[in-house]
Amino acid sequence: MKTLILNGSPRITGDTAQLIEKVTERILGEYRIADAYRCNVSPCIDCRYCWKKPGRAINDEMQEIYEYIQDCDNILIASPIYFSELTGKLLDLGSRLQTFWCARYFRKEEPILKSKKGAVILVGGGDGNINKPYDTACILLHHMNCYHIHEVVYSHNTNEKPAIKDETALSGINSILNFFNN
Repeated sequence: MKTLILNGSPRITGDTAQLIEKVTERILGEYRIADAYRCNVSPCIDCRYCWKKPGRAINDEMQEIYEYIQDCDNILIASPIYFSELTGKLLDLGSRLQTFWCARYFRKEEPILKSKKGAVILVGGGDGNINKPYDTACILLHHMNCYHIHEVVYSHNTNEKPAIKDETALSGINSILNFFNN
């Protein structure tokens, strides 16, 4: 079993990273973490190369992520919430999934044959509204052929209580692990 984890946090040891670590401690099989703030991935430049041809015009670390998307069984998106949305760097990485959309709608091809399970972890210290970032994460998961998606795991009020001490979030992590590992 293979799991791709898309980490949208700029903080190496922050709340999101600590929850990801809880996942990686017990996930079965291999996993790869694509760290949006530290990987060499440029955003989509709308060159429209993928409208007519398979492949990608930008040659960067996203090529390896595309390969892992093809092979993996599970995909986890984990992000802090910034201004009621996923982080900008994670959205940059997500914009490169446009190639999958173009394959389906312009070239009439199925870009990813293997279906996957998906899950979302969101962390925030703000108003507690997770609807928009969760909807965005689900759209990204759908583009990677995840249609069986676990309910969102959310740690709220992290300005006052670290996510790693949030019993509801930790219970949600256990639920994601059961979902992915079975």
